[in-house]
Amino acid sequence: MQHFRVVSPPVTWGPELAPLLLAAILWGVYIRRWITVRRSPDRRHAPIWRLVSFFSGGLVLVVAQGNPIDGLGDYLLVMHMVQHLLLLDVFPLLLLFGLNRVIMRPITRRVQWIEQRIGFLATPWFGLVGYTLGMWIWHVPALYNAASEHTTVHLLEHMTFTAVGFLYWWHLLRPIPGRDRMTAMGPMAYMGVTKVTVGLLGMALTFAPKALYDFYSDQPTYWGLSAVADQGMAGALMATEQVLIMGVAFGVLFMRGLRESEQQAVREERLMDRAEAAKAAAAAREAEEQAAAEEQADADQRAADTGFMRI
Repeated sequence: MQHFRVVSPPVTWGPELAPLLLAAILWGVYIRRWITVRRSPDRRHAPIWRLVSFFSGGLVLVVAQGNPIDGLGDYLLVMHMVQHLLLLDVFPLLLLFGLNRVIMRPITRRVQWIEQRIGFLATPWFGLVGYTLGMWIWHVPALYNAASEHTTVHLLEHMTFTAVGFLYWWHLLRPIPGRDRMTAMGPMAYMGVTKVTVGLLGMALTFAPKALYDFYSDQPTYWGLSAVADQGMAGALMATEQVLIMGVAFGVLFMRGLRESEQQAVREERLMDRAEAAKAAAAAREAEEQAAAEEQADADQRAADTGFMRI
């Protein structure tokens, strides 16, 4: 009877120093501002859940760039995909959920100034194209193999995913006002296009008949996964994550749309009330002026009659 032994890749545990320091800086700056807002009359704009979200975002960065995920990514494509999806979607989403216009007030004008200067690069169109092309281009076998083999290229790959992910979600969540804010069905179309196109990439990896990346084809069979099976799991993970993220984001956008519609209805009602109040006040003034004019006319008439009688 033949026995099969499942071989596991080398596993190490612990964070990397650089992402840990970056997360610590982000946490320090954010907590200081959050406490300031919390102690101000605008404290309702600094709820605890935003603090937890931002802190979780920094934690995701540390976990994604640390071990065991980063180390396992050198041996298994599916673990490398986990790392990429954390950097592309989860990390920027959690950071942005922690921000709003009040928390970002000290740098709002600076951000708006930058957006004005970079023009098209700050538009939703660029966010859409950057997100989609960033994923497709880096999954070209030659580039993916280069990133897996060379530390500098690997770092550039991760920086690309983080940057395009942050820019993409910035336009959807938009913590501060901007000149290119999407309205109506814009956010739905924006998300639908990107999630479908990136999801198709995941499906292509899932059903590819052979292993596309030589770097992983040359690896031993870890956890009983062949290179094709490993690649299929990575592609399925990508496609599934895109669908799940799209569903959750659609729900959040729908609820935000309802809230904004209610707020708009309240504002319009207040404007109508003010207009009616102003109209009523104008009518009252006009009536008072007319009554005063009539009273003055009567007084003048009485004075004229009295003078005539004296004559």
